[in-house]
Amino acid sequence: MASTSTPLTLPVLPLDDEVVLPGMVVPLDLSDTEVRAAVEAAQAAARSSGTPGGKPRVLLVPRIDGTYAGTGVLGTVEQVGRLSDGDPGALIRGRGRVRIGAGTTGPGAALWVEGTTVEESVPDPLPGQVADLVKEYKALATSWLKKRGAWQVVDRVQQIDGVSALADNSGYSPFLTVAQKVELLETEDPVARLRLATEQLREHLAEQDVAESIAKDVQEGVDKQQREFLLRRQLEAVRKELRELNGEKDGEESDDYRARVEAADLPGKVREAALKEVDKLERSSDQNPETAWIRTWLDTVLEMPWNARTEDSYDIRGAKEVLDAEHAGLEDVKERITEYLAVRKRRADRGLGVVGGRRGGAVLALVGPPGVGKTSLGESVAHAMGRKFVRVALGGVRDEAEIRGHRRTYVGALPGRIVRAVKEAGSMNPVVLLDEIDKVGSDFRGDPAAALLEVLDPAQNHTFRDHYLEVELDLSDVVFLATANVLESIPEALLDRMELVRLDGYTEDEKVVIARDHLVPRQLERAGLEGGEVALDESALRRLAGEYTREAGVRNLERSIARLLRKVAAQHELGDRELPFTVGADDLRDLIGRPHHVPESAQDPAERRTSVPGVATGLAVTGAGGDVLFVEASLADPETGAAGLTLTGQLGDVMKESAQIALSFLRSHGAELELPVTGLKDRGVHIHFPAGAVPKDGPSAGITMTTALASLLSGRLVRTDVAMTGEVSLTGRVLPIGGVKQKLLAAHRAGITTVVIPKRNEADLDDVPAEILDKLEVHPVTDVRQVLELALAPATTAPAAEPVAA
Repeated sequence: MASTSTPLTLPVLPLDDEVVLPGMVVPLDLSDTEVRAAVEAAQAAARSSGTPGGKPRVLLVPRIDGTYAGTGVLGTVEQVGRLSDGDPGALIRGRGRVRIGAGTTGPGAALWVEGTTVEESVPDPLPGQVADLVKEYKALATSWLKKRGAWQVVDRVQQIDGVSALADNSGYSPFLTVAQKVELLETEDPVARLRLATEQLREHLAEQDVAESIAKDVQEGVDKQQREFLLRRQLEAVRKELRELNGEKDGEESDDYRARVEAADLPGKVREAALKEVDKLERSSDQNPETAWIRTWLDTVLEMPWNARTEDSYDIRGAKEVLDAEHAGLEDVKERITEYLAVRKRRADRGLGVVGGRRGGAVLALVGPPGVGKTSLGESVAHAMGRKFVRVALGGVRDEAEIRGHRRTYVGALPGRIVRAVKEAGSMNPVVLLDEIDKVGSDFRGDPAAALLEVLDPAQNHTFRDHYLEVELDLSDVVFLATANVLESIPEALLDRMELVRLDGYTEDEKVVIARDHLVPRQLERAGLEGGEVALDESALRRLAGEYTREAGVRNLERSIARLLRKVAAQHELGDRELPFTVGADDLRDLIGRPHHVPESAQDPAERRTSVPGVATGLAVTGAGGDVLFVEASLADPETGAAGLTLTGQLGDVMKESAQIALSFLRSHGAELELPVTGLKDRGVHIHFPAGAVPKDGPSAGITMTTALASLLSGRLVRTDVAMTGEVSLTGRVLPIGGVKQKLLAAHRAGITTVVIPKRNEADLDDVPAEILDKLEVHPVTDVRQVLELALAPATTAPAAEPVAA
């Protein structure tokens, strides 16, 4: 508790923005007029009092913004002398609190006031809560002093026992503001004052902990930046030494992107976008992850050949000679490339290089079976035109970003394959081969075929925008060659944007030429042989193409030639074969075994498939080209088999319907055709297509099934040398089909000499090579009755009183 007593009259020593608490000893500068006046007045009063050994007394009063506090501190002048800096000063000790009263008069120039001392009393012993408060304050003060390294002060604080003295000791704390010290000064109750000092010290320690934590984090970040900066400088120094060691000039890998962009030959909008990114790069720090993205993007833009183009070779005759020398046959695509070059030459001569922002590119789709040279043709086209060639493999691509690129916000983002192809070519007018475009698929990542719509559209690909570049790229001068095996898997919208060129396969004569001029020399080199050591007779090549391989292309033919040459090389190394050696047709069996494909016409009549009634030969088109298709029909025993139609051979819905139509036609016109169809009502009909593991569909086997059923019912054999294709209607009309050229090539490969086709497909014969037509007897027909007259052998050849059950 506090009580007041002892009136005093003292000179005032004002303290501007400072507070002195009881128990504190402070030096004051006597050069200050008010301080010197107060000290001199106190000394004069002490001398006049005549008290021996009495020390001069002053009243230390805080003055804040010209306003005096209501409570001051009685101070005694301990010593007057010189301060550490040499100025006159006085050492004053605070003794106790004084409540300031009215002003009065006194000696000297100082201000004198009346006041009363504040007497403080604390119960002894201390109550439990006060004792705990004392311990808490000492613990907090000790913690703060240890952090500052003031170990010599810790013991002095621990030795203070008085509550009032302990609370006033916080006046030495430098972190307290003047207002906080005034609040301590004016708090007369010692316990309340100690509680206030403890709260102030606790708050300061909490703030100090937060500040230290922040400072530690900042310091760690600074240390990391300094370490990274040092390592990067070391890396640059190492790179510089390596460049000098390799003889490169310093500065070839300069990071001055602004200078590089301004020096590069970029289109206007591309330059503008690049300069914006350079501005971002210059504003961002090296630690910003976006910096790496911007650098990668700028490198990609600067590496693009925006205005680089190769000059087309306008030697039309020379281009045609190049195509003829590198590929035999394939006249359609050769003519198309020759036309393209001729038109470009005329446009260039008349200054029509660019019209409406679009250049004269081309988009061709090369469709045909495997092995006919679609992929290698692209390189030959680029060679003939004098352009760069780039191949883009699309087989199995299911991500739309592979075509249009990734957004730059993704980690590891890259431009699409089209942009990368142009970048790889180093020119804006390369020949880009989009290989296996029919093998493109779609899943949750999008449809790449949809992204190709803009790339392959001549009306809009001059402003193609890749997701990564985000600037317009002119693709209108690029020659796109897309290859595919089948058209059915290409979306209609995409197919509509491409000019279709069909490569239906090679004739046997063309295969012999390709093997002689291209395949044999290549395989001789791979087998380590020279041209004069092993030669292949033309008869051997023809038998390889006709009996050992049966395909539209020449891949298997090249494998057979490679196997043949390896066998000869191995025999020579073993000492079993002398070189030079010419391989004839009779040597093939000894070297590579028996033939795999023997034409039906070359087989024994009893071993041919059509040696029994109910078997007919049809023609079909698969992904591997044209092929021969056999149809077998049989009738079930009326006592054991159920009536109806049974179809086997993994057939599609369209082919199943064709079988129903063929059966319905024979039932309704059997009498007219002199066929015993009365038994069809009670007996089951079974139609089978061999090679049951291969899916089959389409309407073109309609007349073949009709012929097989007619042969079965009449007992007449189907001619071995006849193959047929065509759709049949319920009235017996023969309707047109597709793939005539591929089917006729397949018939020729199989040894067929007579082919029946629909009358309305007669115009398609213009696409068939003349040498094939010379060896085939083609009969265009309009009615199934004509087919039966041509295909069925006379009744005397295979007399049958009863329909044969196969």
